[in-house]
Amino acid sequence: MEWKSLYNFFKMQEIEFELREGDDFIPLIALLKAIGIVESGSMAQEVVAAGLVKRNGETELRKRAKIVSGDIIEFEACRIKVIA
Repeated sequence: MEWKSLYNFFKMQEIEFELREGDDFIPLIALLKAIGIVESGSMAQEVVAAGLVKRNGETELRKRAKIVSGDIIEFEACRIKVIA
């Protein structure tokens, strides 16, 4: 595999998630499910409890943390920017 292929393979995937009109936030586990980076709500709870999710660069352990516009969520090779 060429270095360029490896770079693209391991590159952070950037995703923008737009809050529904009228919503000020989305719970963290609901966001992970909505994006499709976890298979279920229980899996979302597990990855958060294990400290594998970061919010704005800090580990987020609250499963129902209110994620608002401007927040950046990182999990594995995904970076999710929440917008209104």
